[in-house]
Amino acid sequence: MTDDILSFEEAMEKYDPVLGFEVHVELNTATKMFDAAPNAFGDEANTNITPVSLGLPGVLPVVNGKAVESAIKLGLALGCDIAPVSHFARKNYFYPDTPKNFQTSQFDEPIAENGSIDIELEDGTVFTIDIERAHMEEDAGKLTHKGGAAGRIQGADFSLVDYNRSGVPLIEIVTRPIVGAGERSPELARAYVAAIREIVKNLGISDARMERGNVRCDANVSLMPKGTTEFGTRSETKNVNSLRSVERAVRYEIQRHAAVLEAGEKVVQETRHWHEDTRSTTSGRPKSDADDYRYFPEPDLVPVVTDAEWIERLRAELPEPPAERRRRLKADWGFSDEEFRDVVNAGAMDAIEETIAAGAPAAVARKWWMGEIARIAKEREVELTETGATAQTVLELNKLIDAKKINDKIARQVLGFVIDGEGEPAEIVEKRGLAVVSDDGALTTAIDEALAAMPDVADKIRAGKVQAAGAIVGQVMKATRGQADAGRVRELILEKLGVEG
Repeated sequence: MTDDILSFEEAMEKYDPVLGFEVHVELNTATKMFDAAPNAFGDEANTNITPVSLGLPGVLPVVNGKAVESAIKLGLALGCDIAPVSHFARKNYFYPDTPKNFQTSQFDEPIAENGSIDIELEDGTVFTIDIERAHMEEDAGKLTHKGGAAGRIQGADFSLVDYNRSGVPLIEIVTRPIVGAGERSPELARAYVAAIREIVKNLGISDARMERGNVRCDANVSLMPKGTTEFGTRSETKNVNSLRSVERAVRYEIQRHAAVLEAGEKVVQETRHWHEDTRSTTSGRPKSDADDYRYFPEPDLVPVVTDAEWIERLRAELPEPPAERRRRLKADWGFSDEEFRDVVNAGAMDAIEETIAAGAPAAVARKWWMGEIARIAKEREVELTETGATAQTVLELNKLIDAKKINDKIARQVLGFVIDGEGEPAEIVEKRGLAVVSDDGALTTAIDEALAAMPDVADKIRAGKVQAAGAIVGQVMKATRGQADAGRVRELILEKLGVEG
């Protein structure tokens, strides 16, 4: 059963949304946050564990130094102050995938605080989002629910627990309340999470694959009646793991809250679960405040102490910020605002940059990645980078076209064969006999046959209507399975009929 909702337009007429985001980023360190168990995705269940992962009696955790450096780098990239001293704490709660009955996290003394990030929407509008804190913690394990509908706990026959993820290093980034976004709130939610994903991927600290849970968002939404300034009661939609879902979840919660308030009822402070299939949320549990978790200092871990020299060394290692990189690449490539926006939205920027670096012209790289490769990716429902096409693929196809060994039509066929795993472009052209027919003798034979079959068109060409030659070219291309050089065919047609082009 889904909740009543108000139309988004009516909700925006009566209420101002207040947003807040808690984004969890899994780090790609070799080992876990507090023990030497491997940090690897997709391995057999319950194989990447140690007694520390399971919180067995008598074990002692040790902080992962690489994870601390990753947290500092992320804090610097978000413009945060890095704490000279930060502490770990125990966040106490019971859940089957948390075997210790507490999560080792940071509470009142996080590693990074007081930052901000500028978020640019598709039309160029910029929102500044204030970052309250970024703190280190460990991930929980994973439950898989068997039986019932859609793998949910509701109606499941039983659940399986995999502790491989238990203890994986996490950084949680918490924003301050975000007001003033209005009807653009869902769009801003998507753009913010996309920006965080881009930053952590750019820093090299996370694989940032949302479908694997490397980046997950808890989206907080509340509403204020127009003209008021007091925040309403918030809901928190947990563990949303796609950009599209973040946008949809925020939109839905705005509509749901508005319907509750319009009915004269009170919004319940609770966690919610997003369901992509129904594009709706359902109630989880009443939302606990910090006091309910009974935080207390972790007695088995020493404080994390930083100094200026360490911080400045890490600052010097930071790559070019994504926003600055985008501005530079747009200027270098000569793309229009619209062209570059399409490239960014399609997730093609890295692929195009790599293709240009390999030696392809910017226009050629854009044509392939935003054209045929994007079409295949959409058809197969995969990301651009998951099609199997590479910068070298595009470069080799372009070289074959420039050498007039293949034409654009054949190149698109060859790309499909490359993606199907048949090999590299040149060997596919050779193996399948796809090279352009450049022998004038063979082309002349095909032209003669086409002219004989279309005498009326031949007469029009002789009369000076040279554009009619296109029909003959089309017939020759058909006869040669698209492997003729169309330009050369046209030249030969006009020569044969004694007409100047």
